[in-house]
Amino acid sequence: MTARSPLPYLKRALLAVLFLGAMTGGAAAVDDQAILAKKPPRQLSAFGFFADAARQVPATGVLPFAPRTPLFTDFAEKRRFVYLPDGQSAAYDAREAFAFPVGSALIKTFAYAAADRPGGLRLVETRVLLRQEQGWEAWAYVWNEAQSEAELKIAGAKLPMEIPLPGGAVEAITYAVPNKAQCKGCHELSGEIAPIGPKARNLNHDFDYAEGPENQLARWSAEGILTGLPDMASVPAVPDWLDAAAPLDARARAWLDINCAHCHRAEGPASNSGLFLTWDEEDPVALGIGKRPVAAGRGAGHLKVDIEPGDPDASILVYRVESNEPGVMMPELGRTLTEPRAVALLRAWVASME
Repeated sequence: MTARSPLPYLKRALLAVLFLGAMTGGAAAVDDQAILAKKPPRQLSAFGFFADAARQVPATGVLPFAPRTPLFTDFAEKRRFVYLPDGQSAAYDAREAFAFPVGSALIKTFAYAAADRPGGLRLVETRVLLRQEQGWEAWAYVWNEAQSEAELKIAGAKLPMEIPLPGGAVEAITYAVPNKAQCKGCHELSGEIAPIGPKARNLNHDFDYAEGPENQLARWSAEGILTGLPDMASVPAVPDWLDAAAPLDARARAWLDINCAHCHRAEGPASNSGLFLTWDEEDPVALGIGKRPVAAGRGAGHLKVDIEPGDPDASILVYRVESNEPGVMMPELGRTLTEPRAVALLRAWVASME
């Protein structure tokens, strides 16, 4: 089984907007000064990231992308885009997020399927990471009911709403838009804000661009927005976590890497836990196998080790991913629901260990 891809939708929408652009004079350009401004604009449209915001079609110079295995956020669909100033490029890194130049922007919209909305999506929020002289800045913008504009929410927001679930059910949740501090809570690396998704291993797969499928890294390199890309045979790649044909261990590690490792790593906010879940971690104890938690109690469910090989029910990692109780659940931000397919995957992974 593989995840339902948003890419054919993007292709159709982009072709439609290219046609409209030919009729109306073209798409608006990105405002580089808005990206660099010390005070963020109140409205998302001021950046000029979209040719058609309601349909999430990017403006000229803004490139869509997608990680192979995405972060889970209460079953939200994501639309991701990257922008670099004209003539600038990011530097390839085999392990970490690429080094982006000043003036770059990473844009991510959270949405849910809605047949009655433009493009078949109900847009909820768009988060932006802006690379300024002093480092990255993170801001969240919430979409209005008309889907015509998104407003800056520095203090975050709580949005009661009903969302569609895999399989066709609907559930009422309170969607949480992060405040400024919470953005840094997930994006902190060695004390600074840093991107999470645009890493070689996450982008090393085909994306269905308007012109057809193409490897994202090859496309970035061909467009000059990525330098230093080595021979593709040496570039790491994670699998789609829902691809049953991929190795179980790789699928579980890919899910943990994108959902947990931004905190659970030596340079992250959860470094004091000693539990490191990055894709390239090789130490079994650092991965939690047979490892006792730093702090026991409610969060550990009175279990003794992070991962008990062969016994998911005795493993704290499984217990916390399965929970949706505040103070127990992991990841602790970005969700109110449990992803049953992820729990099943991690249970199978732990059960397979000897």
